[in-house]
Amino acid sequence: MWSFVGKKERSRWTWTVLCRRTRQIVAFVIGDRSEATCRQLWEQIPTAYRGCHSYSDFWAAYSKVFPATTHHSVDKASGATNHMERWNNTLRQRCARYVRQTLSFSKSDVYHALVTLIFIVTYNLDISLAM
Repeated sequence: MWSFVGKKERSRWTWTVLCRRTRQIVAFVIGDRSEATCRQLWEQIPTAYRGCHSYSDFWAAYSKVFPATTHHSVDKASGATNHMERWNNTLRQRCARYVRQTLSFSKSDVYHALVTLIFIVTYNLDISLAM
């Protein structure tokens, strides 16, 4: 998911991993759209989840980092990424920094990551309490 820090030329991408069963975010990284950032995401994923099937769009970095035996690149019409797309919409609705046309934005990478972390923790707690 795209956002920015300071000005739109300083774009940041939030990479997230969502457990399909619990709908909780299990890992996230904020960076660019490079293979290096995708590797950081892979390292953030808990070991118990690394052997599970994963689904993403056709971005090339995923196929270079995620194992081919468990990773599937799919289009949106398949429905396999619906929960992730719903989470992206929830983040955009509840956190003004992620709205595309906004006056609210982070002025530093530290606060951008902190606000994102706080949102993820409260989101995961809300989901776990609802179950």
